[in-house]
Amino acid sequence: MKKKIITIDGWSACGKSTLAKQLAKKLGYVYIDSGAMYRAITLYFLRNHVDWTDNNEVEEALKSINIEFHFNFKSQQSEIFLNDENVEYLIRDLVIADKVSDVASIRAVREFAVAEQQKMGENKGIVMDGRDIGTTVFPDADIKIFMTADSCIRVERRFKELFDKNPNITIDEVKNNLEMRDYIDSNREVSPLRKAEDAVVLDNSNLSMQQQLDFALALVK
Repeated sequence: MKKKIITIDGWSACGKSTLAKQLAKKLGYVYIDSGAMYRAITLYFLRNHVDWTDNNEVEEALKSINIEFHFNFKSQQSEIFLNDENVEYLIRDLVIADKVSDVASIRAVREFAVAEQQKMGENKGIVMDGRDIGTTVFPDADIKIFMTADSCIRVERRFKELFDKNPNITIDEVKNNLEMRDYIDSNREVSPLRKAEDAVVLDNSNLSMQQQLDFALALVK
């Protein structure tokens, strides 16, 4: 079968990365977590006290950022490296989640990330998830999926994910964070979150992981 570019866009905590990982593994494709790239950039900015309201400072900082994905054969997962440091777990912190939408809305940051993502897709055979993959990064992708789910279900999913790492977190904190990210993602000036006209909607509010994988595989085949 000819290798394809598959894009999965959608709201926070819809399970985009879960489906993308499943699909990549099943097809023998490379999985690229575009959201992790923005989180890694946010981590770098916070660590280095970059004032992201200053365009010159942002552009200078981006010159010092190198992002790569390496496959961990032990965990059987793709992991993100920021300047040769594995930051896969560091970037999942709520501190990063609180700031990532602000950083991702900066034009220079998006241009930097999109250029990197397009390079990663040159040989096809990739599954990439994010907010603007089917609209901006790969508008000519072979298959586009737009994921959505009931907002209450999304809050519960994200709460369970974060509670394991931070038992002090409250469901209200998670709800507020998701609402803020939804608003920023869909209202930003550069590459706002929206469904591509040729994307297929997948509402997984009441689907199991196997059911959503079967849905996506049927589209591929």
